[in-house]
Amino acid sequence: MAIFGKLGRYSHTGLLLIRLVLGAMMLTHGFKKLAGGSAAWEKLGGAMGHFGIHAYPTFWGFMATFAESVCALLVILGLWFRPAAILITFTMIVATTVHLKKGDAIGDMELAIIYTFCYMGLILVGPGKYSVDKG
Repeated sequence: MAIFGKLGRYSHTGLLLIRLVLGAMMLTHGFKKLAGGSAAWEKLGGAMGHFGIHAYPTFWGFMATFAESVCALLVILGLWFRPAAILITFTMIVATTVHLKKGDAIGDMELAIIYTFCYMGLILVGPGKYSVDKG
């Protein structure tokens, strides 16, 4: 049992690993959307219609793309960590809502739900000491 008590000293390493993996996985989604350009952003931004927001779909799609690419990179680096994680969290809440409104099965929305709660947790605990922010 004593060995488990000593593992706590590696919590910052654990946060680094979580940031690297979550950020890298999110980045793969973001780069695909980034490459899609304004036509793809407009389609993506149409998801805001589920919240009654129908204006500026290209802007909203770009913001989702920005969150999934630039903010994911910021999370990896631990730079402007909490604002970046908040933007990703909001994006994943929208993604989860879209799945719910479409009546998708839990398996189709599980990734968005997992990202939402993982990033919420990271917002609360911060990036750890192995980050640019050293939070």
